[in-house]
Amino acid sequence: MATPNDQSVDPKTAAAVAAAEAAGPAAGENVRIDSWIWAVRLVKTRSLGATACRGGHVRVNGERVKPAHSVRVGDEVRLRHEGRERIVVVKRLIRKRVGAPVAAQCYVDNSPPPPPREAVAPIGIRDRGTGRPTKRDRRELERLRDLSARPRER
Repeated sequence: MATPNDQSVDPKTAAAVAAAEAAGPAAGENVRIDSWIWAVRLVKTRSLGATACRGGHVRVNGERVKPAHSVRVGDEVRLRHEGRERIVVVKRLIRKRVGAPVAAQCYVDNSPPPPPREAVAPIGIRDRGTGRPTKRDRRELERLRDLSARPRER
């Protein structure tokens, strides 16, 4: 069943999609949510996916779920991970981890854009165990904080 937008996909990606569908669940079988978010590359490992579910960071259709919750096509999955929230709608069920181009075709990403890098980087945080700052360190930290708090005047 070739659809019009399948023709615009490059042949390697199309072959990978076919392989992913072949490795997908059979009719009537379920896919666990922790396994699915790992397979579509939203988390790095399946155990991280299970931990996120247990910690309440994964919601399916607005409800917190356990790692063994079955996911279906059309479900909205919200995942809080690494300081940002990902909101995806399930398009295709897969059980095995696939390449990034194929994984991107398994969901519709409705996530807000990530914050700019400058807003994420903390200013003036010292490493643990470095001890008390010296007078010079303190002055540099104050100068950095002062520069970030207001625009520089000339």
